[in-house]
Amino acid sequence: MSPEQLLAPPALPTLRSAVTGLPAYVPGRRSLGADIAALASNESHFEPVPAAIAAVAEAAGRINRYPDMAVVELRERVARHLRVTAEEVAVGPGSVGVLQQIITGLCDAGDEVVFAWRSFEAYPILVELAGARPVRVPLDDAEGLDLDAMAAAVTERTRVILLCTPNNPTGVPISHDRLEAFLQSVRSDILVVIDEAYVEYADAGSGPDSLALYRRYPNVCILRTFSKAYGLAGLRVGYAIATPAIAEGLRRTALPFAVSALAQKAAIASLDAGEEMAARVSLVRQERARMAAALEAQGWKLQPSQGNFLWIRADDNLRGRLVEAFDSAGILVRAYQGDGVRITVADPASNDRVLKLLAAHAALATS
Repeated sequence: MSPEQLLAPPALPTLRSAVTGLPAYVPGRRSLGADIAALASNESHFEPVPAAIAAVAEAAGRINRYPDMAVVELRERVARHLRVTAEEVAVGPGSVGVLQQIITGLCDAGDEVVFAWRSFEAYPILVELAGARPVRVPLDDAEGLDLDAMAAAVTERTRVILLCTPNNPTGVPISHDRLEAFLQSVRSDILVVIDEAYVEYADAGSGPDSLALYRRYPNVCILRTFSKAYGLAGLRVGYAIATPAIAEGLRRTALPFAVSALAQKAAIASLDAGEEMAARVSLVRQERARMAAALEAQGWKLQPSQGNFLWIRADDNLRGRLVEAFDSAGILVRAYQGDGVRITVADPASNDRVLKLLAAHAALATS
């Protein structure tokens, strides 16, 4: 061995190229004080329902024990809620955790996953991490999913299609008829994931009847979460509805014990508090409509949102000016480079702060 080799530093472990090239997930910024309006993460501004808090407190005394890895009780409760069987339910750490199970379970290296863009920030990250190829399809002029273009993007390597409805961050849903026509055009060996993280906030009839479509098209998978309307973002629990064979595969790819006992108990209690949850969602819908009407009167151009947020399309110049104004006012919003700004609908006082700021900058709406 030469002196140069003796002096050379030893080789160290290296990350896979798929990991080093991943874009970083950009979470919504956190609140730094009581006077800050945290409207960047689409969290519920309501605390969890009292029954969920009580369930967590009661379960906390047993955190020395592993949770039920099969998540039997929660799967059975979700099954009753949606009138499916427990064998059709797979649970994971948030819907994004279940989505990772889906992509891991269906995609080999080089397979393709088709999704709209812009949509949920984690889609391309999860696809690339699995070694698959993300296929981004631009939104249509109405900020919704361009299903015709998505169908045209399908190739022999396509294994999964991701459809976010209402779409995050634009809030635009997919109509039932359009989605059914799309499903009729897609090969039956492609899993079509209907990501409904915000479905509880959608007005009746604004989006698809995903359960009816699932019963008609066995290649459909429904993805939902307890992080948004149910107010359990900090506990990480979501679920998928899929044919028993697919659901079983998702359970096999799950990280062992990934869903804590606290999360399982809180989710069950939240489902049991149906009337209370419905009342909270109704208040968010009312505030969303009030804000949208006020902003449109100010001159801001909005697409009708069916999530718990509003979307302002903005180039980087407008986006930067808006974010600077929001930051100065102590309001945290979610900015997307090159696309726009998303504002979570929260309590009336926080929403009024948003309306006041945007009214003062209404000239930017037409600049």
